[in-house]
Amino acid sequence: MVGYFVRPSSPYLSLSPTRSSCLSYALRRASSMADQLLSTVTHHGSLPETYVRPESQRPRLNEVLRDADVPTIDLGSPDLSQTVAQVADACSTYGFFQVVNHGVPIELMLKMMAVALEFFRLPSEEKAKLYSDDPAKKMRLSTSFNIRKEKFRNWRDYLRLHCYPLEEFVPGWPSNPSSFKEVVSSYCREVRQLGFRLLGLISIGLGLEEDYMATVLGEQEQHMAVNYYPKCPAPELTYGLQAHTDPNALTLLLQDPDVAGLQVRKDGKWIAVNPQPNAFVVNIGDQLQALSNGRYRSVWHRAVVNADKERISVASFLCPCNNAIISPPEKLVADGSPAMYRSYTYDEYYKKFWSRNLDDEHCLQLFRS
Repeated sequence: MVGYFVRPSSPYLSLSPTRSSCLSYALRRASSMADQLLSTVTHHGSLPETYVRPESQRPRLNEVLRDADVPTIDLGSPDLSQTVAQVADACSTYGFFQVVNHGVPIELMLKMMAVALEFFRLPSEEKAKLYSDDPAKKMRLSTSFNIRKEKFRNWRDYLRLHCYPLEEFVPGWPSNPSSFKEVVSSYCREVRQLGFRLLGLISIGLGLEEDYMATVLGEQEQHMAVNYYPKCPAPELTYGLQAHTDPNALTLLLQDPDVAGLQVRKDGKWIAVNPQPNAFVVNIGDQLQALSNGRYRSVWHRAVVNADKERISVASFLCPCNNAIISPPEKLVADGSPAMYRSYTYDEYYKKFWSRNLDDEHCLQLFRS
């Protein structure tokens, strides 16, 4: 049988000529594809044309509000009713807020940011092993958003991971840096706990049982995007990630403490969400807007880039199970307010979301009653 064999005197695997040539081709192809990663280049002297947006689509950074009063909620407060009220107000007015004293160990947050930066500084040949532009892959290193479809690229590399259940996915995660699996898995556990705590506060704020959202969303998946935004030679011409809403239920973002980049849209204006020490940014996803019957808002947000500093962020997404039925509870439609959106499964929504361009109209508009 043509295949591989192991020499009795050697621990190394030897490949037949056929398999060896196939492997060599696959590695060369992956390496060539990985050349598209921005993080393989130490200095970018000019912005390639594929990143330059038409003038009407540019970020207009001079118009961004940089000193807006962004809601910050202290989850360490002993006054539960006050915390619930603050969360409800932020969800209905802004669609996002920051949380402090949230219970996630500060040391772990710092380790997460450090290992993320260490990963993107790995040699090109190491990153080439993980590169893919296939959005269906549950662990992939890629660039921009979806280079198979998009006309203009985003100034971003990212590592996409599925994180729940951990025992299923961690074995396939990167082994380099050596601490990656341990740090990231510990971080995922803590963030998941925080996410469920926030879902409880959100439920109470809507007048529902504390476990309502967690129950109706089913056994939630958890995904992560570790984002790397290199220094950009022309930040005013492009994006790190263009405006979009999140298709999931709840997103928790760990921002680079030293470099701003996240912006959200409120009342027709873009607002800079400046990093706060040891804080998470929380934003409502499309599914919570639907389940709240429009009371809570899935906010449009974007990432901009910086000419002088690279930036890291880590986004964690709590996602309904695929067969979860998304429909507002009777309590939110019994007062004469009709359901804004028809019932659907999360699987149906997710497929529709990914069939479109990221900055198309709000995907929920396609599910209006």
